[in-house]
Amino acid sequence: MAIVAQNSKYGKAGRTILAWGVGLLFFFPIFWLVLTSFKTDADAVKPEFLFFFTPTLENYLNMTENYDYWRFATNSVITSVFATLFTLAVGIPCAYAMAFNPSRGTKDILMWMLSTKMLPAAAVLYPMTFLTKSMGLFDTHFLVIMVLSLINLPIVVWMLFTYFKEIPKEIIEAGQMDGVNTLGEIREILIPLAWGGIASTALLCFIFCWNEAYWTVRLTTTEAATLSKLIEGNRAPEGLFFGRLSAVSAAAVGPIVVLGWFCQKQLVQGLTFGAVK
Repeated sequence: MAIVAQNSKYGKAGRTILAWGVGLLFFFPIFWLVLTSFKTDADAVKPEFLFFFTPTLENYLNMTENYDYWRFATNSVITSVFATLFTLAVGIPCAYAMAFNPSRGTKDILMWMLSTKMLPAAAVLYPMTFLTKSMGLFDTHFLVIMVLSLINLPIVVWMLFTYFKEIPKEIIEAGQMDGVNTLGEIREILIPLAWGGIASTALLCFIFCWNEAYWTVRLTTTEAATLSKLIEGNRAPEGLFFGRLSAVSAAAVGPIVVLGWFCQKQLVQGLTFGAVK
């Protein structure tokens, strides 16, 4: 018994050390990003100045004064919030219909929706650019919101479908017997029961929209440009300005990190929705 207890003690300590090691491994790039953002461009590329350097706010001041950071950040917030809301507005009824009123082709539709994520974005870049410019939609918030919504809609529908399938169908049928219409079922029964899953889906969708770089860089110039465009703008023929690039990247990552910290309860609740309690 003593040997078993000792092995269990060492095993628990080993798992704790492993967990901390993995956590630090994932945290290190963020730490290095923030550390580099307080260096000058010259110090950022010198190995002898890894930790011993004079911190400076020059990169952050340059970002707000010369690069109009707040305009890019506002565009990121607008496009991410409205794209998430629109995606949920379409995805919730779609997942509801597939979960509680499935047809013979429901699985095929789900697989087809997921297969659209396998399409190379570069394959449709030229027609997308040509159409949007000819329609006068290029570099508009509406275009970015629609593109982000369509990109994330398959994942949102799949996640919501999984959460909704865990809800007993008898609850929905009881509401129907009480005379509740379809909209009432979604608003009064489905959303309260699956709130954890919907919240986690919304959070992940918002993160995907915020982090999207390919389309936001190529379909915008100035008016609807997001933080991804600002980060891309720190590349010049002379090379990469690592200090300024790190400051802009840290400012772009910061809001998402804070949001994830305050919403971790909803995220964990949603990701464990339907698990064995």
